[in-house]
Amino acid sequence: MATPLAGIPIEDVSEERCVPCSPGLLIDHDEVETLSAQLKAMADPTRLQIVHLIDQAPAGELCVCDLTESLDLAQPTVSRHLKILTTAGLLRREQRGTWAWFSIRWDALQELRKQAFPRGIDCSPY
Repeated sequence: MATPLAGIPIEDVSEERCVPCSPGLLIDHDEVETLSAQLKAMADPTRLQIVHLIDQAPAGELCVCDLTESLDLAQPTVSRHLKILTTAGLLRREQRGTWAWFSIRWDALQELRKQAFPRGIDCSPY
């Protein structure tokens, strides 16, 4: 056993050898660019809150004015976040008069999960 680092024992496996195996196929370049953009769009606390609020809305959609009030942010700031989520294909935007309403594109989120994590929960060792 090697010297513990920060009190965590480290198992010495230097005698074992790595046996190469095929890790599988890479994601297509265009697909990986799309997935990366979608994950980046979701990787922001405000945008995660926006998606969460829309998900919890009784009708499954919210107006920009609902979001600005809930998030206590200025309308241009919320609109910028919504544009990022919409451009990434994660939200659907519908114009109704002066106001824009947003809903989650569940098909896009399912595709994101499927493409990024194809094995899903079924293969979890736990």
